[in-house]
Amino acid sequence: MAEDLIINRAVTKAEQYESLIPQIEGLLYGETDFVANMANVAAALKEQFNWFWVGFYLVKNDELVLGPFQGPVACTRIKKGKGVCGSSWAQEETLIVSDVDEFPGHIACAFASKSEIVLPLIKSGEVIGVLDVDSEFLNHFDDTDKVNLEKVIAVLLNK
Repeated sequence: MAEDLIINRAVTKAEQYESLIPQIEGLLYGETDFVANMANVAAALKEQFNWFWVGFYLVKNDELVLGPFQGPVACTRIKKGKGVCGSSWAQEETLIVSDVDEFPGHIACAFASKSEIVLPLIKSGEVIGVLDVDSEFLNHFDDTDKVNLEKVIAVLLNK
């Protein structure tokens, strides 16, 4: 597939995902390099939704280490159970935070971030990383994002 995406923001969020997910599948088709695929997923999501920050952290020993991302510079290492990313890893579940300032122990990598969704990447029953998405707006993420970003992760992990 060509590396150009068809971006349409003049439709509902659900319709944006319906258009984007098959494009991500095509973009990743035949590519086996996990880092390259994470980079393209982060770029595709950032381009489609224009979120403040989109990226991956990978489990290395006892912490999450920054992986491919799109957006401003970020925290490099996060301990298990710390902040939204570390909590998603520890709990092995998606976390939607409407206001990051109200999340106990939130790690402020960028003060412009106001809301966040973090999804664990689970392979063979083990968390291998997380997908972290930040918005500069409060209450930005919902179940539509959760369901569809979980589909994006499934596409990524099945490569």
